[in-house]
Amino acid sequence: MKQAASEQVTQCNVAVSGFYGFGNTGDEAIALAISRELKALGHAPLLLSQTPAQTAGLYGCSSAARMNPLALLRALAGSDVLLSGGGGLLQDKTSRRTLTYYLGVIRLARLLGKRPVVFNQSIGPLSEAGAKQVARALKGVRLIVRDRRSLDTLAGLNLKAELGGDPALLLRPTGGVQRGENVVVLAPRGDVPDATARLQALAGQLRSQGRRVVALSFYPHEDDAAAHSLGADEVVSTQQPQVALDTVAAAGVVAGVRLHALILAAAAGTPFVGLSYDPKVAGFCSDAGAVSLPTDVDTATLLPLLLERRAPDWNEVKAMQARARQSFTWALAK
Repeated sequence: MKQAASEQVTQCNVAVSGFYGFGNTGDEAIALAISRELKALGHAPLLLSQTPAQTAGLYGCSSAARMNPLALLRALAGSDVLLSGGGGLLQDKTSRRTLTYYLGVIRLARLLGKRPVVFNQSIGPLSEAGAKQVARALKGVRLIVRDRRSLDTLAGLNLKAELGGDPALLLRPTGGVQRGENVVVLAPRGDVPDATARLQALAGQLRSQGRRVVALSFYPHEDDAAAHSLGADEVVSTQQPQVALDTVAAAGVVAGVRLHALILAAAAGTPFVGLSYDPKVAGFCSDAGAVSLPTDVDTATLLPLLLERRAPDWNEVKAMQARARQSFTWALAK
């Protein structure tokens, strides 16, 4: 989306709706990146969160309780723009209530005369009923998605969107982090047991090849058991995006079921391979020119990719980062 000459970006109060304050490191990485970028551009972010006091302290910005009707109403009423995203919010795979909530926030913003923007989301998976909900609710809304698969999904609903990039791609490792080419980070998902079984076998094979294996738990209450089951040399369990980013930056290669293990690896310049439990993982890997494999992949296929440190197309990653940065201007231009 090229900014028209007549479009101007002025200082805005920006409400941000996402899965924030739940201790999911991937979503917290998005919150960190969005809040930093908005503040750098002179805007005032307000993050809707499950734990608003904690979120305000972590990111140095305003926050409001996402499920408190009065707090939500006040947050939107005091904002000029609503950014719905990032993340994979508009889907009904996990539950119908998830989709209803996020579309409801968008509808409320519109009722209050505010400008909603679907911001660097993945769209779907959607049931037939969910697709109809999305088509109705997003008509006339500015839409920016983070992968080409989502462009196609919205096009199938007669909705036009622009291609941006996940905001977490804009994060940078702490200065002085040293890469260990012999280190392999494995990032499981606790609710994808077939992938965990593959990673358990893979960890043993990697260690027998002289690699140091680090298991990274992105969502501790859900992923810790899976991470500890891998038999890794080290387990890093964190809710802090910078810790996760520095962990992948210090590795030679990453194999991840968690999408943001791959996104942070891309941000850090670390080669990665995705295990796709969800279309958003395959979508990101495809756009980045990286390998994506099914969660029941044979370890004989996966092991050589990690030993050779199979990299994505770094030019494509740079293009994604450029779109992610430019998408803030696209979203906030009148």
